[in-house]
Amino acid sequence: MDKLNNWQTYAEEYGQKLIDFLPTLIGAIVMLVVGLWVIKIINKFVRKFFDKKEYDVTLENFIASLIGWGLKILLFVLVITQLGVESASLVAVIGAAGLAIGLALQGSLANFAGGVLILLIKPFRVGDWISAQGIEGSVKEISIFNTRILTFGNQEAIVPNGKLSNDNIINYSSQGIRKAALTFGIGYDDNIKEAKEILLNLVNEQETVMQDEDKKPMIVVGDLGDSSVNLSLRYWAKNEDFWGIKWHTLEEGKARLEAAGISIPFPQRDVHHYNLNPVQIAKKDNN
Repeated sequence: MDKLNNWQTYAEEYGQKLIDFLPTLIGAIVMLVVGLWVIKIINKFVRKFFDKKEYDVTLENFIASLIGWGLKILLFVLVITQLGVESASLVAVIGAAGLAIGLALQGSLANFAGGVLILLIKPFRVGDWISAQGIEGSVKEISIFNTRILTFGNQEAIVPNGKLSNDNIINYSSQGIRKAALTFGIGYDDNIKEAKEILLNLVNEQETVMQDEDKKPMIVVGDLGDSSVNLSLRYWAKNEDFWGIKWHTLEEGKARLEAAGISIPFPQRDVHHYNLNPVQIAKKDNN
């Protein structure tokens, strides 16, 4: 009976405490829900503000993400305080937790620092076509911890900012123009001057190929290969015209060379077969 009475006493005591704490708990939940809703509204307002002012898209996404995370952390502190945790104790707990989390999440902190460096140095922007970490594609978004890259095959690659900021990056879009070097192999018996003239005329016919004094198309003998003379056709074009010119030049170049009777050889190997009688074979093996 004593144990039963003790359980009843505990149930009444803690039940009353739960009832007394219920308004505080409900208030904290309401604060959390309303706070998240307000943060969502603020994020929309921030993005609309940047859109009207026509700021850099990279800066817009990064600052919007930073504001969102900062507001969520502040909301968390307010909700915990609402539940009755003293501010001084909360600060001490957050400090200790921050140290432990910082040690455990060094990679995430490195990614955050990398994001800041990318924002300041600007090795690339949203919309640029880059090659980094074995991935090539268009930059879709730069957030606090990672960068999203849309590949040529329309796959989304997520790369940590820490690695991007500490490794080599090739930005194909930053200059606005690109230089191509297409290789065409012709036979050693073919007329080099004729082949060069055909390919150079092909490139000059295309209006989107740049014809500036220092960027005029040119063609040179780039290499004497094992089975072909390799001609290197070089020209400049704007980024938006680059691939169309390249694909057309490769296809049409092959067709025009063949129409002119110029061969496009492929690697081959000569095999010599000797007819030997058994006595010769035996002598060869003994040697």
